[in-house]
This record gives sequence, C-alpha cells and structure tokens, in this order.
Amino acid sequence: MASNALFYLTSNDMPLVSHADGIYIWDTTGRRYIDACSGAITCNIGHNHPTVKRAMTEQLDKVAFSYRTQFESQVALDLASKMVDLTRGELEKVFFVGSGSEAVESAIKLAIQYFVAKGQPERCQFVSLRPSYHGSTMGALGLTGYEPLEAPYRSITIGSVKVPSPDLYRYRETSVEAHIEAVLEQTENAILKAGPETIAAIVLEPVGGASTGARMVTRAYMEGLRALCDRYGCLLIMDEVLSGMGRTGAWFAYQHYGVAPDILTLAKGLGSGYYPIAAMMARQELVDSVSKSGGFMHGHTYAGNPLACATGLAVIGVMNAEDLVSNAAEQGVYLRRKLEELSDKYDCIGNVRGIGLLQGVELVQNSASKQPYPASFNAFDRLTALAKARGLLIYPRRCLNGLEGDHVLITPPLTVTAADVDDIIALFDASLADFEQEIRERAA
Repeated sequence: MASNALFYLTSNDMPLVSHADGIYIWDTTGRRYIDACSGAITCNIGHNHPTVKRAMTEQLDKVAFSYRTQFESQVALDLASKMVDLTRGELEKVFFVGSGSEAVESAIKLAIQYFVAKGQPERCQFVSLRPSYHGSTMGALGLTGYEPLEAPYRSITIGSVKVPSPDLYRYRETSVEAHIEAVLEQTENAILKAGPETIAAIVLEPVGGASTGARMVTRAYMEGLRALCDRYGCLLIMDEVLSGMGRTGAWFAYQHYGVAPDILTLAKGLGSGYYPIAAMMARQELVDSVSKSGGFMHGHTYAGNPLACATGLAVIGVMNAEDLVSNAAEQGVYLRRKLEELSDKYDCIGNVRGIGLLQGVELVQNSASKQPYPASFNAFDRLTALAKARGLLIYPRRCLNGLEGDHVLITPPLTVTAADVDDIIALFDASLADFEQEIRERAA
C-alpha cells in the first residue's frame, strides 16, 4: 500500500498537522508555527474559537443538512439578513454556496441570465484583469489571469477579455494618475474592440490577492470602471473571496473606494476555515429580473447548508463582539509600518503594499532597479521555506502573470495584537536574513 495516497500541487513532504489555537498551529512533532497567512488567507478569527465551535455543535444537534428546494433554515435567513446589513443595503440578495470558485461561477451565471431575461443574450463576454485570480473551476478560470494556471486548460476554457491591472509599483507613466488614466483607456479600447453590446460585466478584485501580492487600485480607477459599466450597459462584479469579511479593515474592500458593485463574491473569511461556506450577493433588480423569467438556473447541493450558515453567523458574531474589523485596521497600520522598516533594511524587498491585514511583500534582485529574480531561482518558495523552518507560515506566489515577480503575503488572523505582530516581524526579519545569506552563498 502506498505510504501517501494523496496528491496536491507538489509532491513535497509536509509535516502532519496536530492542533491549532488562536494564531498558532502545531505539527505532530510538537513544533509550533505562527499562522501569519491565516492558512490560505482564510482563518480570519483564528483557530479553535469556542464560540464558533459551540454554535456548530448546537446546529449539529438540530440538523446538519437540509436541501434548499425542500426546506429553508432560520440560520440561512439570519445570515443572509446580516450580510445585507454589512453592505449597508447596497446589495439586497444573497446566494450561498460552498467555495470561492462556486461563488464566482454563480456570479457569471447570474450576469448571463440577467441579460437573457432582459432580451440581451448577446452579452456573454466578461472583462477581467491580468494578472488576477478568480478560481479554478472552468468559468472562474476563464476570468483568471495567471499563466501557469491557465495554460494546461486553455483549450477547454472560455477566456475573458483581458485588460491590464493597475500596477502602482511598476508603472511607466509620469504619475499614478496618468497610469490610471492609461489603464482605463486600454480597458475601454478592449471593450470597444470586443463589442460593447457583447460585454456582460467587468470583473476585478478590489484589492489583489495571491496573484498580485495585495496589489492596490485607486478610487479614481474604481470610479472609472463604474463609469465604463454605466456607459456601456454592463455590470460590475467584485471578487472579494479573499479581501472580504473584514480582512482589509472594512467589512468589504470595496467600501474603501466608495464604489459599490452590482454583484459581490465572498468566501474564505466568511466561514473562517471552520466549515466551507461562500456567497454571491447581488442587487435586488438583477435577482428580480431573473426570478420573473423562470428562476435562477443554477445551484449546488450544499447551497444554504444549515451547518455552514450557522458557522458563518457565529463568525460574524465573533467579529462584532471582538471588534475585529477595527482591529484589522489598527494592527494593519502597525504591521505595514514594521514591514516598511524591513524594506529599508533588506535590498531584496522591492515593494510593500496592501491594506489592513492583507499585506504583500514583493521580492526583487535590487530595490532600485526593481529587477525580479529569475524564475528558476524560485525566490518565493525559498523565502517561504526558510520562514517555515523558523516557525512562520507565509503565503507565496508570483505577481507578474505568475511567471516572475516573486512575492509573499503576510495576512495573520484579525485577532492579532501588536505583540503578535512583533513576533511575526522578528521571525520574518530572521527569514529575510537567511534568504539574503543564501543569495550570497549562491553568488560566491
């Protein structure tokens, strides 16, 4: 019998997880790690929270599963109402699913069916950014702009109209304002080339995630996208699977810009890693149009699952009771300051960016030239491995279409204190020193 029948992205041996509590996680050898990336930017309230465990147990004692075409559950109704309140009523309808990719697929289908209901079936194309990440299922992958993930499946996916993502670190124009104007002009030109009457929606992450290393946009950019959608009659979809649910110091990242979407996708922090739950939120008018045309032709077995919804409701309760959104904003400012101090210390740090407790660190060969490391060096993996060896978990990827531009995300649970941030920074500092030492040894 095979010693390990599982396979994932890599075949690297990993430690066996034992247990977790708060911001810490232990392996079966007794070694403790600081979870400075919340798993996959998921465990927003930390591990082993008693309130959530109690709510899950109470729901299990009632019913774990009921099917949405046969029963409704009070916890699903309560969670949906709570989430509408968190958007300040800007999005009035909620559709629960089990993962971020499912939420994005749901958003794609709702947009398409909305235009079918309005007598505009020709609106079947989407505009999305490169780089970006929107999920791994076929529709979501079609929106994604990340070459290593796209390449194997290009022959069977329906790609989107890709436009450049704003890059506030590597832009070539004379100013950020000029750069944003140029990107918006390129976006409009792409819409005109594809045919405005064929565009269903523009899709973006209000704050970039794993594919961009927390790349930011500006209010002017968001306002410009909203204006393009209004001008050409398409929808604005915001993917907050990663950035939503308090991570950025607001309940939703779009709230920093004052521009609301027509459709919003959420996952990760909604269940905080305790149980799979995700959601699509939409404006009332979209849902009403689809409902009147025969209903939303879409669904999943676990949509509105009572145990999932009880978990999400408990997570939001914890976040409110412990004021974790405000803590994310406060500790995010402190974390950013400490990361920028490391940037001054280490030439391998080219850029620190993000907001709240969603911070990215881009690695470069030289901070003045912004020259990325050769892809063959795998700088993002090397730094992550060195950090893990010191007991620090961080999240690596590449921000230049997935081909180069190594970065890591520092995204601890929203429960962190200033002392926790100090511990994270101390371990990250030592890991960067190890990384630069390894570079010197390679060059020798």
